[in-house]
Amino acid sequence: MSDKVEHTPPAEDELYNSLLDGNKEFVAYTLNSDPEYFEKLASGQSPPVLWIGCADSRVPANQITNTAPGQIFVHRNIANMVIHSDMNMLSVLDYAVNVLKVKHVVVTGHYGCGGVLAAMSNNEYGLIDNWLRHIKDVYRIHAKELEAITDTDKRYDRLVELNVIENAYNLCKTSIVQNAWKNGQPLGVHGWVYSLKTGIITDMKVSTYDNANMDNVFKFK
Repeated sequence: MSDKVEHTPPAEDELYNSLLDGNKEFVAYTLNSDPEYFEKLASGQSPPVLWIGCADSRVPANQITNTAPGQIFVHRNIANMVIHSDMNMLSVLDYAVNVLKVKHVVVTGHYGCGGVLAAMSNNEYGLIDNWLRHIKDVYRIHAKELEAITDTDKRYDRLVELNVIENAYNLCKTSIVQNAWKNGQPLGVHGWVYSLKTGIITDMKVSTYDNANMDNVFKFK
């Protein structure tokens, strides 16, 4: 009598395998359109844009800007934060600015952001509460404006916008960006908000190419 136990793959395996099958279809379709596509892609990258966005699966940088792989260098985290103690983000920024020489850095948030919604509440979520505290600080800074908005959904949307604006400003405060400007490197910092309902990106009109409008205390000589 055999002791062998028949193993029935869990249902999740079907989803997992579908990803690998999807990759094969992608490769076949791409090579059919351009037989040299992957050879050219593997030769190097020189993207002109760094995207700092939310980790939300519904906000893919290339798709919503109609750009191809190799055109946008991407960093994503919960609620598109630029935190000065985040070595992951800073390492990406440093590489993008000083090695890839990107021309633009864009902080992109989105309406319906779960991280922002969680930060608006008084609930405890666990480890992520330490991350969400930075969004709560944005709320604190703009509390007068936000609490004057009686419609909860509109207040939520406005906090999403203010979070993008503040994090674009945080980018400008970094030594990486300021030294690029100091050395005459062309570099724009921008803030966008994407709508999941319409697919439209709204420019927050905070674009800057130098530190002229920055509070003096943050400027480096």
